[in-house]
Amino acid sequence: MTPYEEETTAPAYAVVIPTIGRRSLNACLRALADGSGPKPAQVVLVDDRRENGGVPLPVVVPDVLRPVTTVVRGRSRGPAAARNRGWREAGPVPWAVFLDDDVVPGPTWAEDLTADLAAATYRTAAVTARIMVPLPADRRPTDWERNTAGLATARWITADMAYRREALEAVGGFDERFRRAFREDADLALRVLAAGWTVHAGSRTTIHPVRRADRMISVRLQRGNADDVLMNRRHGRNWWTRADAPRGRLPRHLVVTGAALTALSCAVAGRRGAAAACAAGWLAGTAEFAWARIAPGPRTRDEVLTMAATSVLIPPAATWHWLRGHAKYRRALPLGPHEAAAPPRAPREPVQVRVGP
Repeated sequence: MTPYEEETTAPAYAVVIPTIGRRSLNACLRALADGSGPKPAQVVLVDDRRENGGVPLPVVVPDVLRPVTTVVRGRSRGPAAARNRGWREAGPVPWAVFLDDDVVPGPTWAEDLTADLAAATYRTAAVTARIMVPLPADRRPTDWERNTAGLATARWITADMAYRREALEAVGGFDERFRRAFREDADLALRVLAAGWTVHAGSRTTIHPVRRADRMISVRLQRGNADDVLMNRRHGRNWWTRADAPRGRLPRHLVVTGAALTALSCAVAGRRGAAAACAAGWLAGTAEFAWARIAPGPRTRDEVLTMAATSVLIPPAATWHWLRGHAKYRRALPLGPHEAAAPPRAPREPVQVRVGP
């Protein structure tokens, strides 16, 4: 009996991992191979590197997974497009389990996944996982570490998410307009829920380590404000509540940025009093924001300097991407009847044949 035939009644599943060639992919695959429980029927690695120069994906596939592992080329259009490429490549396997290339499934992950999928009803489109983010025990977490820790409470995070293939086909998979690893998971979940499916919480556990990041990571993350514009247009302004998503500080960022621009305009026009008042408002808003990020952290010299510098840059960056999103998605249509979505189908009852004497 092969590892893939351990349980004839276990729901078959494929693992889909989009990757940009991070070394952490090896740890993810090793955890899948070493864990107990039924192994995946397929593992699809989507090589989504922008420029690989013909160099093969730098990955070491464990022996037990090698016969079922396929590497396919992505289009470098972000994780949503890469995941679509992966689940379609996996073929008719009933379930596609999406993992990020920097997570580590727990030692009983496959056993717990099997139980999660076995408990699913025909209406279940997806089953979530429990995400754990290890934080330093000897000091307070940094701003970036706290940001990553938020993944542990994200409702529909695709760092580890199992989707029924039938549900993916019904709604067309991920919306590839989401080019970043942000909001594409909430969008898909809201669409399958709107189509009449359900999403359940699972019991399996996956570790999401905090990866290294440079000082400007918090500024680059403001690109997500454009994705929020698309979410508003697609799902209405109450999607935040339905997705249990934090609202963030965009309204404050708009006010602080407006104060800065008004101060500059007044200064150019020679209105010194108004310029000084607006500049004071900008300074107060920026200081409040910086302290809100510095206070809960380790308050090291490097962290304080990074928070001070990026707190000046984040409000205008957030404002810019919010405006960019309005321009880019001005024609995006709300989710509605124009999008066909097949509702879940009840399994057929077995036909009872009357046998004569």
